[in-house]
Amino acid sequence: MTKTAILFPGQGSQEQGMGRDVAEGLGEAMDLWILAEKESGLPLRDIYWDGASGDMADTRALQPALTVTNLSLWLAARDRLTPAAAAGHSLGEFAALAASGALDGRDAIRAVCLRGRLMAEAGGEGHGMAAVVKLDQATVEGIVEQAARDTGRQLRIANYNSPAQFVISGEGEPLAAAAMLVKEAKGRAITLAVSGAFHSPLIGEAADEFAAFLAGLAWKVPVFPVFHNATALPEPDPSGILPVMQRQMTSSVLWVQTLQALWLAGVRHFVEIGPRNVLTKLLAPNLTELAGEEAWTSANAGSLEQAQAL
Repeated sequence: MTKTAILFPGQGSQEQGMGRDVAEGLGEAMDLWILAEKESGLPLRDIYWDGASGDMADTRALQPALTVTNLSLWLAARDRLTPAAAAGHSLGEFAALAASGALDGRDAIRAVCLRGRLMAEAGGEGHGMAAVVKLDQATVEGIVEQAARDTGRQLRIANYNSPAQFVISGEGEPLAAAAMLVKEAKGRAITLAVSGAFHSPLIGEAADEFAAFLAGLAWKVPVFPVFHNATALPEPDPSGILPVMQRQMTSSVLWVQTLQALWLAGVRHFVEIGPRNVLTKLLAPNLTELAGEEAWTSANAGSLEQAQAL
């Protein structure tokens, strides 16, 4: 039997109207939106269903809204899937944990409401992130090391998205220095519209507060393994899941390593459960060399209709 992994996207996967069809078709999904609005104090349905697209990028609103959308789509798709494993990209890891039963869905929403607020408030002056494309990992690692060394400031690779797509995170001076080095190396650096240096030690104070909150949640044994961003490995025991998630906010997102670990675990079918097919587009660059001539399949459950057609 073909092993299936379910993948939950993070920030950058949002779109206008996301999750509306599921919420209007499933009362359980609508309840999640209502809970997220109560916990966040924000009119999430107004923003994402009827609002202007420019309002959708605020991480305080985006984190709960996208998590609710992901979980709503999972509710619509779960009777049609028997996952062998799950993974979520950054924010998406919370939906993956909820889908696996390791974390109650309502607790996951409470967690991402707090996570979004803390990350929005954690930005230091000049801190930020930039996508780096068209360069290999060794080159990007060298650029980051040189920029940090030359400026005496903090910079690190925050996301390993594919062998030629990375995100760097840090202080403004080394970010600017790295952008120049990227250009010299014939790559491209794209400044991201974020308020801080996420997935780096620079948001350590916010991460400490979030870690204390996570410690108070009821963590359970997952029904199927979740491969974690910080380690690219599953944790079968709740006592192992908690410390990994407590450092998730400041750890790099090891997405290349995660997809390859899923492949080595025997997964050959990938289902992205989120508004857009962002993660399925990353399968080919991450798996082609490892897979050789062996094939894989993928699907996207980005709407109620797609989820019910799996």
